[in-house]
Amino acid sequence: MMTTSTANNSNHWPELPSPDKWEDTLTTVHMWSQVIGKIRLELSPWINHSWGSTLYVSSNGLTTSPIPTENFTFEIDFNFIDHKLEISTSNGARRSFDLEPMSVADFYAKTMKALQDLGIKVKIFTRPVEVEIAIPFEEDTTHTSYDADAVHHFWKALVQMNRVLTKFRAEFIGKVSPVHFFWGAFDLAVTRFSGRKAPKHPGGVPNCADWVMEEAYSHELSSAGFWAGPGLGEPAFYSYAYPAPDGYSSAEVKPDSAYYHEELGEFVLPYRDVQSAENPDAVLLKFLQSTYDAAADLGEWDRAALEK
Repeated sequence: MMTTSTANNSNHWPELPSPDKWEDTLTTVHMWSQVIGKIRLELSPWINHSWGSTLYVSSNGLTTSPIPTENFTFEIDFNFIDHKLEISTSNGARRSFDLEPMSVADFYAKTMKALQDLGIKVKIFTRPVEVEIAIPFEEDTTHTSYDADAVHHFWKALVQMNRVLTKFRAEFIGKVSPVHFFWGAFDLAVTRFSGRKAPKHPGGVPNCADWVMEEAYSHELSSAGFWAGPGLGEPAFYSYAYPAPDGYSSAEVKPDSAYYHEELGEFVLPYRDVQSAENPDAVLLKFLQSTYDAAADLGEWDRAALEK
């Protein structure tokens, strides 16, 4: 069981462990989120850049928001307070089951059975995306962990990030994404667009069709968000531009602990530097704004037309 404490500041940003401390749970919940995300993807209208498939931070976990099916809607919620998966319909019918140590295969079977009981018909592509090892959900008995305390702290951090990212989003009047949770890479993100088309994306993301990335990066953008840190060694905020304009990687950004990660091609700010700050919101906003400034200025965006 992970042990953490809450930061001694007014915003209650929780401490988070390095990914290796809860790797099994992180991978298991990532795969669970892909099951739920694919259900939304299958039944919802396509919205550009895969926006119609994402999850959202809620007051008790992560939610799909309402999903249309036949003549009613339903939504699926990861409740990370009571640790349940909850499905509710506009007809008033509900189903739920406990989130506890179980295989991805069992989670998939329980979810599909609950949907069937509610009269919801859906068939999904069961191979995970954006991961090197893609075990079909119904065959995955490898990933079985659920550390409720670790998941709860992770969600509490998402609540704080979602609030700050939403504030940052509100300053942009051009095309901008919602603040949403992508289950493919298991990250929270918000993306601003210049309005101009971008060069064709090269693709190559593991177990993800190239056309998905080509469509996602069809227009120039500056994107920022947070991921739990597998491969980096620690949870961190990120910011990148596509295409990256000349001089972007050497741009001066804030705070001082932020840096450009050559392998990832992104600016990175360790979560711990935000969480431990006297004013975490201000530190994160400086990172978001300064990295966007670099993308927009070096990329010659029409900032007067795009910003408040």
